[in-house]
Amino acid sequence: MNRATRYISEVFIELKKANWPWDPKEKGFARYKELSDATIVVFITMILLAAFAGSSDFILRKFFEFFTH
Repeated sequence: MNRATRYISEVFIELKKANWPWDPKEKGFARYKELSDATIVVFITMILLAAFAGSSDFILRKFFEFFTH
C-alpha cells in the first residue's frame, strides 16, 4: 500500500509540473483556444488525407481497369 500511495503522490507532483495547453486564467471556451485550434488542424489534416487516399484509389483503379479490359 505504501508503494501505491508514493506512486500516486509522485504522479500528482509530475502533473503539476506539466505545461497544459490552456490558460488557467481564462474562462469558458477561450480557455481551450490552443487545444481547439490543434483539434481543428487535426480534423482538416484527416479530411485532406482521406481525400488524397480516396482520389489515389479511384485513379489507380481506373488506370488498372483500362489496361485489364
